[in-house]
Amino acid sequence: MKIVHSWLTDLVPVGDDVPAIAETLTDLGLTVDGIDEVGATVDGVITARVLRAESHPDAAKIHRVFVDTGDGRERHVWCGAFNMRAGDVVPLATPGTVMPDGRRIEPKPILSIASDGMLCSARELGLGDDHAGILILPEGTRLGVPYGEALGLHRETVYDLDVTRNLPDCFGHRGVARQLGARLGVAVVDQPDVDGLFHEGRVAPVEIVAGERCGRFTTFVITGVRVGASPDWIASRLTAAGMRPINNVVDVSNYVMLECNQPNHAYDLDTLGGGGFRIRLAGDGEQLTTLDGAVHTLTGDDLLICDAHDTPIGLAGIMGGLDTEISEATTTIALEIAWFEPIGVAVSARRRGLRSEASLRFERGVDPGNGIPSAAARFVELLRLTCPDLRCEGAADETAGATRPGHREIHTSAARINARLGTELSAEEMAALIRPLGMPTTVEASGAMVVLPPSYRPDILETVDVAEEVARQYGYGRIGRAVPNSTMHGRLSVVQARRRQLRQVLLGLGISEAMPNPFLAEHDLARAGLDGPVVRIVNSLVADESVLRTSLRPGLLKAVAFNQSHRRSGARLYEIGHVYPPGDGELPDEHEMLGVVLAGEPAPAAVDVWRQLVAAMGFGARLDQSVVPPGLHPTRAATLTLGKQVIGVVGEVHPDVLDASGIDDRVAVVELDLSVLLTQEPKVPTWKPTSRFPSSDLDLAFVTPDSVIAEKVDKAIRQAAGTLLVDLALFDVYRGPGVPDGSRSLAYRLRLQAPDRTLTEVDVAAVRDRAETALRKLGASLRG
Repeated sequence: MKIVHSWLTDLVPVGDDVPAIAETLTDLGLTVDGIDEVGATVDGVITARVLRAESHPDAAKIHRVFVDTGDGRERHVWCGAFNMRAGDVVPLATPGTVMPDGRRIEPKPILSIASDGMLCSARELGLGDDHAGILILPEGTRLGVPYGEALGLHRETVYDLDVTRNLPDCFGHRGVARQLGARLGVAVVDQPDVDGLFHEGRVAPVEIVAGERCGRFTTFVITGVRVGASPDWIASRLTAAGMRPINNVVDVSNYVMLECNQPNHAYDLDTLGGGGFRIRLAGDGEQLTTLDGAVHTLTGDDLLICDAHDTPIGLAGIMGGLDTEISEATTTIALEIAWFEPIGVAVSARRRGLRSEASLRFERGVDPGNGIPSAAARFVELLRLTCPDLRCEGAADETAGATRPGHREIHTSAARINARLGTELSAEEMAALIRPLGMPTTVEASGAMVVLPPSYRPDILETVDVAEEVARQYGYGRIGRAVPNSTMHGRLSVVQARRRQLRQVLLGLGISEAMPNPFLAEHDLARAGLDGPVVRIVNSLVADESVLRTSLRPGLLKAVAFNQSHRRSGARLYEIGHVYPPGDGELPDEHEMLGVVLAGEPAPAAVDVWRQLVAAMGFGARLDQSVVPPGLHPTRAATLTLGKQVIGVVGEVHPDVLDASGIDDRVAVVELDLSVLLTQEPKVPTWKPTSRFPSSDLDLAFVTPDSVIAEKVDKAIRQAAGTLLVDLALFDVYRGPGVPDGSRSLAYRLRLQAPDRTLTEVDVAAVRDRAETALRKLGASLRG
């Protein structure tokens, strides 16, 4: 949640000591994940109008955009975004501009045609996270002026808060201000009063059909509206909070939501069918086009806002319909503020894959009581700044049977709260801490307390919730720590201890842990070369995460591709996690796996990691190159077997898989079945003294038939070298001139060392002869 400092301090005047405010917010449980300075403009970026766009026959992913900066000169810019149209005003970074990410804009030619600058997205200018297309500036924006001047941008300090579900009101600036003011003893600025604001006059009637899903639906009719630009300070704050200013009506609607945690929607009443609203469940197969242009086919569990003619105009609690937008001709609006049942909103949003700022708040719980009229009053107060002839007409307020947070009393005591917190506070001290949060508290002489939670805190239901608010305001740092007493003495199981040891070994090898999503799209497995039956998720939260993974490899390859796209090559990653191949019964055959990916490294790197794990963990398995693991290179991979059981793979990812994943580097991979290997009793390691005598290196290259796997060559060399061999490495594989067809050259480096003497040339030659004799039995010959 982005909280703008100037906005926050307008509501609760606590000063401008940003680090101190951030520390206090974190101590209140509103963890500050970051503090950003936004609104600083980029020199050299000016406003320009799109004249036309032309495709180029040799460029499918970019097109030529011709713009005018107001000086009468037509400029040409290459652009990879296609969201702008003729007449749109956009930000243009002129040649010589240095962007926030350090790029310098130069007129570099594409297809021998120079580009006179770059059109910019919101993210490229530091105005938000939107990078889906070029930033479209408001209509009427002057041309050839700095974009910051055109937008009225002001430098703003923004706190990035991690707001938990048990503080639903803190998804609005006023809720955060309330917590901060209560801690610092500063009163929060009162909300505007709605009493007497709306008079007898035109109303937008409401009919609630699906009362179990809509507990309250209120409309306010407002006339004298003139649609135009918002004041600079409203546009600037919305931009800092990550929202794009559109016009004064939409901006005020968003401003009220971000300030009061009260989603709302303004409809053009003159174009609203029948001039009223009907709230009902959708019919199976019914369709609605939402504001983002997406067409949704609905089910009977989706709640609709319809006009009085029963035509759908919005997906309740989530997003309005495409035909409900405010236009320049709008003069009368029907402001809608409602309370929808949270679980229904959450299920619809996930099923539709349509999360919005409104659904985020409805899912967690908004105020169904005083919040609605006070939000309407704030809406009128702000819109009147740009519409001086604004007039409030009538209001329609309908309620239904959905269970809404209502008046409730929590009977508790100081003793019960102190027992939970380990504190020694009196009932009066506790009441003084929570009353500024809008929680009237009655205290009896016995220490009993009666707490009345406000309607904007639907999460406060019992003593433990009151205790949490007391702890928050008292300060977690002031509450002592205690370790629970227990007569049980726990310890790690053998598998747990070996898993912990395995993590340490991998980290020691310079491999970092990754935690990819266990849910995948089916094409993710196919792209990794892992076709086969899968376990599908019914009603998955995201459409592209509808199957359980049968391998760790797709997620790790995604991580490699992500690192590469951010110019971080050579990622060395591992994951220890569960996979879910289909089983014989209803449940999947779930088991634990280790996956390791080594970007930019060939197959021998994977074999080396496997051998390091063998040495450190006491694992044992045979490399079988006769069976090519799916998705791996046909001649640079092997299956790891333990008896007849396959317990893993080692080798290099197939180039086709890398291409499909958008990875340019070679990638080595190790996969192990830990449900088998971690339960094995490791061999007791034996100490081997380190020789004080020098070692000798011997390089040998053998021409071997392709039918002879490298593991057999490796084993033969080790047996021939005997106890003098301290290290063996395959450093080259060659096919080409000088090597017969159907064969390849394998070059090994042998490191030889004796424990009691310096090796002579005779000793080294003897090892060479024994290795040559052993390899000859495999059909291999020493390469000259």
